[in-house]
Amino acid sequence: MLFKDILGQQHIKKHLTHSADMGRIPHAQLFVGPEGSGTLPMAIAYAQYILCSNSGAENNSGNEACNLKFNQIAHPDLHFAFPVAANDRVKSHPVSNHFMEEWRSFLAEQPYGNLFDWYQLLGIENKQGQIGVDEAMEVVKSLSLKSFEGSYKVMIIWMAEKMNTSAANKLLKLIEEPPNKTLFILIAEEEEQIIQTIRSRCQVLHFPPLAESVIKEALQARNVVENEAVKIAHRANGNFNKAIDLVNRDSEDLTFEKWFILWVRSAFKARGNKKAIHDLIKWSEQVAATGRETQKQFLHFCLDVFRQAMLLNYKANDLVFIDLETSGFELEKFAPFVHGNNIMEISKELQDAIYHIERNGNAKIILTDLSIKLTRLLHKKAE
Repeated sequence: MLFKDILGQQHIKKHLTHSADMGRIPHAQLFVGPEGSGTLPMAIAYAQYILCSNSGAENNSGNEACNLKFNQIAHPDLHFAFPVAANDRVKSHPVSNHFMEEWRSFLAEQPYGNLFDWYQLLGIENKQGQIGVDEAMEVVKSLSLKSFEGSYKVMIIWMAEKMNTSAANKLLKLIEEPPNKTLFILIAEEEEQIIQTIRSRCQVLHFPPLAESVIKEALQARNVVENEAVKIAHRANGNFNKAIDLVNRDSEDLTFEKWFILWVRSAFKARGNKKAIHDLIKWSEQVAATGRETQKQFLHFCLDVFRQAMLLNYKANDLVFIDLETSGFELEKFAPFVHGNNIMEISKELQDAIYHIERNGNAKIILTDLSIKLTRLLHKKAE
């Protein structure tokens, strides 16, 4: 993967190439950025730049055989660790090396993909993947060997916030004092979820969301007509993965939108209405029957919709990017019910629900409790 293939982030490309050309390569780096900002493809391009002795975005003077290996994600000195869980094929002690075929397919098809996309590919969306102590032992083993081609060994740890405490403690010493010519690139969306002792040993690079113009140009290069590209780029809100999902119309947001509308309509009716309470319980059962990652994704979607509704209520229309497609439900009519007197409580309840689902709480109870609280909060008057 070459720097020229990465969308936007020119200042980060310039920093990485300049530091590599000057021989100033920090042994541990943390790439932090929101979904769809290009942290993973940038990490691979950076590794390719270093291992293949490339120069400039075109890689026109590097090692050709090395670049070919990178095209197949098959370079022997490039290593990966990422969240996994047992599935139908790997029954116990899953580690990244067991899933390299799926990983190469994921990188080829969805280099800007998110954790939910990855879990769907593995068929583990009902579970919560992690980077566990078995993975940490594999990392130690891989990096204890000499490099195959005499240059750097690069370990890319994707979604490093999914590293559990045991794995983090096992890798801490290695990250602090790695073998000679060993480069760690940790990638995360939520920096604060990585333990402080590891964060403090990494040079941190923050990736901003992609500019609308960058996404628009990338979509037009994929034969999306300009008017549609402009609209999708705005809705994507800096997330190229979401933009691609919207183009293909396979975004999970379309399903989440239907769930959200059914939920808030039932919540509005539920005050003093026994039938609507039953509808809320039935809704909770329906969502609880999906995987935990799906539930978390949905609750994050709800957070976005409530925040966008509040912005619309306070006339900050330029900041509104969500465009609900369901006929008969208009965000403009819903917006007055989300205001300064209830948005903080709604946001807290949604975040608490996400927290409890992450910790394997009973999803049906969590979602039912959330629904009852939403009924009260939506009827709260603005002051």
